[in-house]
Amino acid sequence: MPVTSGPQSRPAGKPRLVASDVDGTLLDHTDRVSERTRRAVLTLVGEGTPFVLSTGRPPRWIAPVVDDLGFAPMCVCANGAVIYDAATDRILDAEVLASDTLHWLADIAYRAMPGCGLAAERVGATAHDAATPQFVSSPGYEHAWLNPDNTEVSQYEVLDVPAVKLLIRMSSMSSGDMVAALAPLIGDRADLTYSTDNGLIELSAPGVTKASGLEIVADRLGVAAADIAAFGDMPNDVPMLKMVGLGVAMGNAHHAAIAAADEVTSSNADDGVARVLERWW
Repeated sequence: MPVTSGPQSRPAGKPRLVASDVDGTLLDHTDRVSERTRRAVLTLVGEGTPFVLSTGRPPRWIAPVVDDLGFAPMCVCANGAVIYDAATDRILDAEVLASDTLHWLADIAYRAMPGCGLAAERVGATAHDAATPQFVSSPGYEHAWLNPDNTEVSQYEVLDVPAVKLLIRMSSMSSGDMVAALAPLIGDRADLTYSTDNGLIELSAPGVTKASGLEIVADRLGVAAADIAAFGDMPNDVPMLKMVGLGVAMGNAHHAAIAAADEVTSSNADDGVARVLERWW
């Protein structure tokens, strides 16, 4: 599938920074970085252009992507709540939901969606900081992915420690419907999004999105938003796609990401990221 320009397309010069979502975007249908995409990314990095991962994943899930890429990039993790330097395995910045906010959000969620499950993502000083459990879930929490690495604790324990992300799970609903039910009740107390539509939504501190996280990294590197190209496929990518000079949605993207993007490339299974990068590198 060729790259197609969208109605809002703004042709851009050679980007000074490239950011990419991971799942459904950089990774192909086998959850790997294809050889073509790897070559395209390594070429731009070799010429001195920073490449940033911008993902809903926590830092501890970055290592397999680093192994596939062949280098360790700067990472915007947990939908913008965490800035992680994969090269040094250090958490550089973290924005958390306070415990009282977590309790308030949980009360709202339980009243709006009886029977929902809760989990929380936390971070320490490194990706695998063992000082405290990094992913905790309430009893009976139904995971949305295979091979979860959670620690099951009481509902109170899930909520009693600040977290970079609160996850709410309701497998009988779509994620979009969950957002529609909760957003009017939450208001500006948290930022609410989703990266899969199978009954899982993710809440971060107010104003924390992939765009806010990428802005922190871009400021560190002295790059303006207009000089960034970014790739994504789901609603949690929308703020980032709108922020940058060139926002590119994947051919397999959710309609919200496509609407927010400047153009649409081919799917993640068809090297959509590489096809755009090869214009310049």
